[in-house]
Amino acid sequence: MSLPLAALEEIIDASGIAPRIEALLPAGVRHRQLRVRTLLAGMLLSQADQRPAHLTRVRDALTALPGSDQIRLGVTEDWKTGPHLLTYRQTERTFGLVTGALAKDVPDGLPSDTLAAICNDLLEASILSEHKQASSSLAVDWTDVETFSRPPSRGSSDCADPEASWGHRSGGGPGQDSELFFGYYASAATMMPDEHGPPVPELARRMTVCSCHHDPARAPVPVLTAMPAAGIPLGDILADSGYAHRDAAAWAIPLRGTGAQLIQDLHPLDRAPAAPTTAPPSPPAERKAAIECCAGAWRRSPWVVSAS
Repeated sequence: MSLPLAALEEIIDASGIAPRIEALLPAGVRHRQLRVRTLLAGMLLSQADQRPAHLTRVRDALTALPGSDQIRLGVTEDWKTGPHLLTYRQTERTFGLVTGALAKDVPDGLPSDTLAAICNDLLEASILSEHKQASSSLAVDWTDVETFSRPPSRGSSDCADPEASWGHRSGGGPGQDSELFFGYYASAATMMPDEHGPPVPELARRMTVCSCHHDPARAPVPVLTAMPAAGIPLGDILADSGYAHRDAAAWAIPLRGTGAQLIQDLHPLDRAPAAPTTAPPSPPAERKAAIECCAGAWRRSPWVVSAS
């Protein structure tokens, strides 16, 4: 379902990221028609309308706005030759400046600190104030996100997306445990009810993306451990057994250091027959289901940027 432009602009302004990004861009001699705030609005519009996450769709979303909004956002400007409509080349130019300013000097498959902070602030701004303190519990999971680029040809390493890499995901064929894909691992930390607490909306509180060369269980840890310093306490962190298989310094120790309580649950496909145990009971079934909710949300709305 499409969201109104005013609501998306409110999120962008509440996050404060547009002027921060704009300050990082080089000052050109010529006036740049497409500003960062308008680019972000176009990106959000294209996703809210469930369009493919292509840069051409961002321009399509902006040029489809009413005339008054186009003028206000700079999509249409008065030039010496008359009204000028934003072109794809101008969209590509601003997008390229933004990605260059937020990227690492030496790409390594992980976001820069600046990019991670901007994504965190944008996500946090999307949560209504009445829900921010509704729960301190999160369900965390990762999923696969294929890149727009074709994999490099055999014997080479060059392709349109050099930070993407080969990874494993659940297989889709009979008896197929896993299969290869080319892209990234995306992680989401989704709000869930506290134990015996009231229902809460399942909103994504934090997200990360990393190359498949990196451990997807480690990638969200710096983002999660930074939340208490931002005034967001951590309660129960529910994750499947894929996180428990990592060494303690990669997952358990840093999160427990923030006061979080870890609940590691077996994946439904890996659940063994019940055996006598003195361990405390596992969380209610509805809390277990929140693990799969994260992956499902990513598959329903992946953001893969492409210039085609």
